[in-house]
Amino acid sequence: MKNIAEGSYDEVFVEDGIFILKIQNDIKEPKVITRDIDSSYIQFHFCLKGRSRFNFNEGSYYLEVNEENSLLLYNTQKDLPLDLVVSPNSWLLSVVMTIRKFHSLFSDEADYIPFLSEDNKEKKYYSQEMVSPAIAVVLSQLMNYNLHPSIKKLYLKGKVFELISLYFNKTEDADLEQCPYLADEDNVRRIKMAKEIIISRMAEPPTLPELSEEVGLGLKKLKEGFKQIYGDSVYGFLFDYKMEYARKMLESGKHNVNDVGLKVGYSTASHFIASFKKKFGTTPKKYVTSNV
Repeated sequence: MKNIAEGSYDEVFVEDGIFILKIQNDIKEPKVITRDIDSSYIQFHFCLKGRSRFNFNEGSYYLEVNEENSLLLYNTQKDLPLDLVVSPNSWLLSVVMTIRKFHSLFSDEADYIPFLSEDNKEKKYYSQEMVSPAIAVVLSQLMNYNLHPSIKKLYLKGKVFELISLYFNKTEDADLEQCPYLADEDNVRRIKMAKEIIISRMAEPPTLPELSEEVGLGLKKLKEGFKQIYGDSVYGFLFDYKMEYARKMLESGKHNVNDVGLKVGYSTASHFIASFKKKFGTTPKKYVTSNV
């Protein structure tokens, strides 16, 4: 691990052909991170907080990745070294994997991944997507863990595979031809507005008909469009968000279980504890004590 003032750059070996980069910049100045990465690798970058800028060809062009968004990079014809400007108060986690290793994970599903098809395997490819709540949970687990050294690699390998699986977990109807209204920027804006509404009022969220009316989008379009963009139903997304929000509150050590439950909309501690256990497989109290 390398310290970068009030932050860190941590390169974690998972297994042959896979490593993780964990970058935290917790100061008010941008930080530049560079690393050689050759054309035999595919890169998955996830911005957990703030934003980062990826420079290419010595800065002749760049791509920005904002909070809760990801960037996939792949080019078999040209090296894509990391030339990264991490903005103040920003966190980034990257999974870098050899293309050979990646292909082995999807050997029977090549047609499912666009750039694994025969027509595209020799081309460059990049994609920017929003991070789903399920992916956000795994990213948080990869950024923060307290494990015995003997099981660390096994844990990281499992989480990396889970992350890649969730990344490519597209619904069967996830193309614009079947959901043409998503090609309309105004519809997408309204769906994103719906997400912000349920997050801001997560303790007492509106009903789906109320939400549909508030954002000015038909109920069917809202439900199908929301799942298309965020990979889950409205309330499925909200549940994951609330549990992740609760987990972070508990980790801060500043709130008790009752307070956290009320904050995310549970009138009784028992209902909150049951929901938390459903999501994370343990009770809030046990979770806190295991992360001390």
